[in-house]
Amino acid sequence: MSQDPGTSAAPAPVDALSPDLLAHALSFVRDPRDRKSCRLASRAFARAESASRRAARVLRRDALPRALRAFPSLAALDLSACAGLDDAALAAALSPSTPGLPPLRRVRLARASGVGWRGLAALVAACPGIRALDLSHCLAAGDREMAALAAAAGLRELVVDKCLGVTDVGLAKVAVGCPGLRRLSVKWCREISDIGVALLANKCPDLRSVDISYLKVTNESLRSLSTLDKLEEIAMVGCLFIDDDGLQMLSAGNSLQSIDVSRCHHVTSQGLASLIEGQRFIQKIYAGDSLHEVETCFLSKLSAISGTLSVLRLDGIEIFASNLQAIGSSCKNLVEIGLSKCNGVTDDGIASLVGHCSNLKTIDVTCCHLLTNDALAAIAENCRMVECLRLESCPFINEKGIERVATLCSHLKEIDLTDCRINDEALQHLSRCSELLILKLGLCSRISDKGLVYISSNCGKLVELDLYRCSAITDDGLGAVARGCKKIRMLNLCYCTQITDAGLKHVSALEELTNLELRCLVRITGIGITSIAIGCTSLVELDLKRCYSVDDAGLWALSRYSQNLRQLTISYCQVTGLGLCHLLGSLRCLQDVKMVHLSWVSIEGFEMALRAGCGRLKKLKLLGGLRSVLSPELLQMLQACGCRVRWVDKPLVYKG
Repeated sequence: MSQDPGTSAAPAPVDALSPDLLAHALSFVRDPRDRKSCRLASRAFARAESASRRAARVLRRDALPRALRAFPSLAALDLSACAGLDDAALAAALSPSTPGLPPLRRVRLARASGVGWRGLAALVAACPGIRALDLSHCLAAGDREMAALAAAAGLRELVVDKCLGVTDVGLAKVAVGCPGLRRLSVKWCREISDIGVALLANKCPDLRSVDISYLKVTNESLRSLSTLDKLEEIAMVGCLFIDDDGLQMLSAGNSLQSIDVSRCHHVTSQGLASLIEGQRFIQKIYAGDSLHEVETCFLSKLSAISGTLSVLRLDGIEIFASNLQAIGSSCKNLVEIGLSKCNGVTDDGIASLVGHCSNLKTIDVTCCHLLTNDALAAIAENCRMVECLRLESCPFINEKGIERVATLCSHLKEIDLTDCRINDEALQHLSRCSELLILKLGLCSRISDKGLVYISSNCGKLVELDLYRCSAITDDGLGAVARGCKKIRMLNLCYCTQITDAGLKHVSALEELTNLELRCLVRITGIGITSIAIGCTSLVELDLKRCYSVDDAGLWALSRYSQNLRQLTISYCQVTGLGLCHLLGSLRCLQDVKMVHLSWVSIEGFEMALRAGCGRLKKLKLLGGLRSVLSPELLQMLQACGCRVRWVDKPLVYKG
């Protein structure tokens, strides 16, 4: 029917809805690609999302001011991958003269090496309501940065892992300025001692979670932390000066829910037993690579927390069937058990454990070399709800055991079969698990394209596939995967030497791919890399080490199409200085590049390329011989921009 010229066009149905209704509808759209489609399809959707969006991740510093203006309701901001971010850029974006700054509550600045105390001071001043901040791996951050954070009186969560310049002085400033802290992680801040921890415990009584892993602290720190009435979680991985006496000090009170003493070599079963005796509501115990063996004193106390204990990790110790039987009978509510690299684990032990623990969802028996199909049969019969099975390097497991698991465990989401003697028949059985998300098949030399066809026929939800050194896989197998598993984000094809450019053409159909490892694929060229660059525009990490035939053509394609690329390995490739310079100058998100033995790149080529990427690069891996021939000015410039260079001395050896 023709429209009357005198009447205006009726609004589209979507445009007639209120912004609140549109925002509510968008809240059910989880996939970022689908949300983008909604924005492109309707201006009303675009306006609704801008007004209601609560979280954003900014990848380029020039986009930060626009993002802050565009999203007035923004509460969580991730700047961990924002290339070239420094104090000036952060302060300018958060300037008081900027109208309508969003009410930021959570900010992530992990690895933002260019941000120092000036930028943090501007952040705290502009966002007085900030509650959570992540500065992990900002290696240059120290006490001055902590002093800037101390002005955020409302801060509740702070992560400063591996901020190597932070000392007791900086921790004291934060403790005094932010007395309401509830979660703090100072992992690898090796300059923090018992004195800093004592002041922290005194000034921040509301602390619920503390991570002091790899610090040189002693039992005195645990004595201080034991005074915190609300402490629920404590991690002290690799604290070599903590022993059973320290755990005895923590046993006072009933608030502790999770403790991690992994790699604490002076902790024994007696210490854990004394802890359990006092703390009756523990839900998670991580004791991997610390105990030498499980003693009766520990096992006898497990019944005291049988109603609450859900996670128990005992990796790397000697444990026998009788021990597993005692654990099973005492801890019937376990949902996760970790026995990775434990000596003495047998089929009988696993059977006695799972016979009591039918609620197990994660079972890790990595490198338990004595296990056979009987163990898998026991798991399948008793743990029908299992979601994660880690079976790496269990050489006596084959297709018969996998058949039992696939038949009875329909909820399986992750399975690691690395270095297991499985074949295509095992994958045929495994294809029944339609909920499978992660499949690791590294070093399984007996699987072929036929097995991948089985998997791709019914495992359409797969997001991670590891085919490391699966030498029988060819281009046809990748074609099947690309057709059936379109949601894959992580793909490892290292040393699958039969793969050619045709195989990469298939892989280019995986539009959601973010991580791709192609190490030592000697048959691929720049043509295949061009296909990947054009098709996989979401690519974040790419490994091309020892892809000897990849040349400048591949780099030019990456420069044009892979604008999200952040980590790249091109060691041993046949690229020139021109291609390298264009790559580092074009990719504005690129931060981590490994380029060892680029024989076709001259000293001048390295100079030009590094200058082109200076300001964005955070990590470099270069041949040690370049250190003496690159200009001191360039090296100083890289250091000033927060770029860490790892110099390696490796002989030029060709493999493949």
